[in-house]
Amino acid sequence: MLQNAEAAPEKQMADKEELIRSVIDEIRPNLRRDGGDCELIEVCGNKVMVRLTGACVFCKLSSATLEGIQARVVERLGKFVRIVPVAGAPARN
Repeated sequence: MLQNAEAAPEKQMADKEELIRSVIDEIRPNLRRDGGDCELIEVCGNKVMVRLTGACVFCKLSSATLEGIQARVVERLGKFVRIVPVAGAPARN
């Protein structure tokens, strides 16, 4: 019984992360059309760390992009989250 109780938060976190990834995937074509992109770095409680790449890095509208992602995630999740941009080079695959 204890295992199920411990597994529930992990499942919720995985579902939350999957939902956030799906929101980013929905807006990705628009970002890529303009030469940019957004990648999910980490979800830590109500903080969602993302990295803007390409043209999004220096775009004057990047804050509007982040606000749009946040609004969409909050709408879908039904809970407040804060999108936090992180700097640095994108991860290599």
